[in-house]
Amino acid sequence: MSHSPKPVKKVPLHLQSAQNRVYIKNGQVVNDDGMFKADVYIEDGIIKFVGPASEINVPGGVRVIDATGRLIIPGGIDPHTHFQFEFGGAVSVDDFYHGTRAAVAGGTTTIIDFVMPNKGESLIDAYHKWRSWADPKVCCDYALHVGVTWWSKLVSDEMKILCQELGINSYKMFMAYKGLYQLNDSDMLDSLERIRELGALAQVHAENGDIIAKNAGKLLNAGVTGPEGHEMSRQEEVEAEAVHRACILAHQVDCPLYVVHVMGKSAGIELARARRRYNNRGIYGETLAAALGTDGTHCHNNCFHHAAAHILSPPLRSDPTTPEFMMRLLANDGLQTTGSDNCTFNKEHKELGKGNFTKIPNGVNGVEDRMSVVWEKGVHAGILDPCRFVAVTSTNAAKLFNLYPQKGRIAAGSDADIVVWNPNVTRTISKDTHHHNCDFNIFEGMVCHGVPEIVLVRGRVCVEDGNVRVAEGFGRFLSTPVRTPYIYDVLEGKVPAEQSNGDGKAAGGVNGGVKSLNFDALQKEVTYQKPISHTLLSSAYDVGSQAKPQSPTGLKHVDGARNMQESTFSISRK
Repeated sequence: MSHSPKPVKKVPLHLQSAQNRVYIKNGQVVNDDGMFKADVYIEDGIIKFVGPASEINVPGGVRVIDATGRLIIPGGIDPHTHFQFEFGGAVSVDDFYHGTRAAVAGGTTTIIDFVMPNKGESLIDAYHKWRSWADPKVCCDYALHVGVTWWSKLVSDEMKILCQELGINSYKMFMAYKGLYQLNDSDMLDSLERIRELGALAQVHAENGDIIAKNAGKLLNAGVTGPEGHEMSRQEEVEAEAVHRACILAHQVDCPLYVVHVMGKSAGIELARARRRYNNRGIYGETLAAALGTDGTHCHNNCFHHAAAHILSPPLRSDPTTPEFMMRLLANDGLQTTGSDNCTFNKEHKELGKGNFTKIPNGVNGVEDRMSVVWEKGVHAGILDPCRFVAVTSTNAAKLFNLYPQKGRIAAGSDADIVVWNPNVTRTISKDTHHHNCDFNIFEGMVCHGVPEIVLVRGRVCVEDGNVRVAEGFGRFLSTPVRTPYIYDVLEGKVPAEQSNGDGKAAGGVNGGVKSLNFDALQKEVTYQKPISHTLLSSAYDVGSQAKPQSPTGLKHVDGARNMQESTFSISRK
């Protein structure tokens, strides 16, 4: 079997200096399980010491960083990116260089991208293709998930090779994108069983693809062709139903499940219910910077380019209270991680869907701004504490994908992926200053308290004083071993779910600053929302004919006995 080409290392002189030894003093170290004042000494890319200054003799010729008034936190881990990804007739403009450069600029020092085989394509061939794209370009360390986009004995056999020989421990299935990636329930069950046999982690894009396809056809026939049709075709319950079904399918074969990009309140409720139902055993959830920092009202903007720039799947929800709701789910461990789903397209790419919203390439930015958005909307807003911030932006992902404690922790022996975070200064997000290769930023104008002042990637200072200096090809591929303890110690009954610390030891408060969920107000049924067919029949649109001359944004709120955006699911603010 052929191997991927070795990375091309183009490390400039400024990264070959005495930066192999760095001493960070006077800072406040923040891990997911505690904060304490300590100095940190780094040598050859590894943290060698964490503790009081009185307990270390610092050698000469060391780069000294004064972190007075700053926090010393683990570099962020973004578990969900799509760099250099072909979708809808276009290729995302953030490739592995631009994407990882933007990540480092924002304080993220590890990304996990997705290998996406075409239907019928060898998973191993697709894996090597992604490695050949990434290895010469990445500016920080990276790992890979692999998509299961079709099912056969060959796919099953190749999954074993990927786990045992090629460093893969997670597989993503799709319940949406009918005719492209969507698996039926039978194939999903077979895939889930195989993933459990291999000791890996299943991931799922949870939306009901059959309903979406049917709704999209009805909307297009009724003359709803603009970006507003995207969310209308995939209402909240369409996501919530798929989350519910995915959790049951996984539970039936005792397979751990990670639900990616949970975007709506009702989907978040279903995930929290499943975690409660299964005693926090084997069900995990991720939301996105986009879901925390903006909302779906932008998809109804009169400017096509503005609206189309906000299109992703599942969609941003139009209820403006959704971001805070999702943040509170993170605070209460209803959700565990934050990703970006960074998949950026420019104006000319989004225009491929002009006149037909189903052809708009899906994707937004987020890999650079994820850390600042979560701090602003979480810590600065008083919803998260700094420990929980570290958990949901770094440590929990490291534990779930078996990178911990190499990544996701400030401790002796861990990689020196470190951010010196200043919580007292602000920055304003803008497409004019971001490091992406795209022409739009969905967080445009947001003022964020909390800035990554200094970013170290394996001990090398790559961000300082607003300057980003990275080396193309400096990043390494990270092999992710199967049977991650954080998951499988719980599944196998070695430790209780609430005590799993990812290292085989019991420890309370693993996720940092977790508050309690109030389940008393959980409704037993998903709240009612009128289906699209009823909405179209009672609206200005006549099914099967062209639209009357009203703005299609008039359909952005679907009438019903109860609004899907309203829920009695309560999260304690205490």
